[in-house]
Amino acid sequence: MSASASPDPSAPLHLAVALDGAGWHPAAWREPVARPAELFTARYWADLVAEAERGLLDFVTIEDGLGLQSSHPIEPDDRTDQVRGRLDAVLIAARIAPLTRHIGIVPTAVVTHTEPFHLSKAIATLDYVSTGRAGLRVQISARQNEAAHFGRRSIPHIDPLNDPRAWDSVAALFDEAADYVEVVRRLWDSWEDDAEIRDIATGRFVDREKLHYIDFEGPHFSVKGPSITPRPPQGQPVVTALAHDTVPYRLVARAADVGYVTPHDAGQARAIVEEIRAEQAAAGRAGELLHVFGDLVVFLDDDPAEATARRERLDALAGYEYTSDARIFTGTAAQLADLLQEFASAGLSGFRLRPAVAGHDLPAITQKLVPELQRRGAFRQTYEADTLRGLLRLARPANRYATAAPSA
Repeated sequence: MSASASPDPSAPLHLAVALDGAGWHPAAWREPVARPAELFTARYWADLVAEAERGLLDFVTIEDGLGLQSSHPIEPDDRTDQVRGRLDAVLIAARIAPLTRHIGIVPTAVVTHTEPFHLSKAIATLDYVSTGRAGLRVQISARQNEAAHFGRRSIPHIDPLNDPRAWDSVAALFDEAADYVEVVRRLWDSWEDDAEIRDIATGRFVDREKLHYIDFEGPHFSVKGPSITPRPPQGQPVVTALAHDTVPYRLVARAADVGYVTPHDAGQARAIVEEIRAEQAAAGRAGELLHVFGDLVVFLDDDPAEATARRERLDALAGYEYTSDARIFTGTAAQLADLLQEFASAGLSGFRLRPAVAGHDLPAITQKLVPELQRRGAFRQTYEADTLRGLLRLARPANRYATAAPSA
């Protein structure tokens, strides 16, 4: 049975949090609750995800990159007063997944300089480690300094503000990302669900007829397959992507299960959703469920003045006013619940919240925002599924290479 392309507007909201070091504000690491000495420990990440799970959130995303963080959108900077350095997001996810039971784990992977075969195997493994709660956030890289780490391709200098050719170059990277996801998805399907026989008596472990070459040939990749990892428990782990304009909206529409967008008001949210739905239909996916989540940076306090003062204090520590691609919210849980419901009425089915200070704003999300939404009947009271696809009401897809239809 095919799902509607648009989620049920009366359904409870979906909520995710985006985890990035000490928080999304560049001075977050200087807060007393920030634990900067623990940023590169498994315990720190395990604690964050455990808190998110206590709040019944659908999933967490984990930021990553192929270069040091920078205050500049394209170039490295020389700042030493902000967090620099990361752990690998996929490896963090694999470490913390067994410590959780319900919440989805969605690491970021930069696909511009990595191989789809390797990533398909890593995310399939994460799906096994988490017993069906893995996802993937696909990200491109248009930075010359990151390309220089690999030395296999050149990336032209792109000035997104002043160079009209910038989007042409970026569009090519997004087209490549769409092919990348297609290769990954085919590799996940390259083993049928019952390819492993494991029959000790006959000595047959694998039915070779149920392993399939994917034989993908495109302008960016030539991949024969099959994978060396059996089909993941979810069949297809959840693929997600952040999008800000038509070209990345097209990637979401072609390749993703969840798209993150950055509207600043309900009217803009409605227009973005309409554009993504049109691109989805053009991609031949009109019958598939595709979630569109709104991204917001949040400063949550019991008093709006406290939230504003906290943001101003952090800005002073950073030496400049913090800005973001996403709307920055400062206020109370009730005010944020009002905003989320307003945005949901414009067609968003969920939200990915970016805690400004992880140690402060993540607990505020789980302990104040979630109960407020529950009181309004707008968020779940308990986990109702064992897989991430189940939480998002995404059906487990049939294997495209299966030689026979699965039994009912």
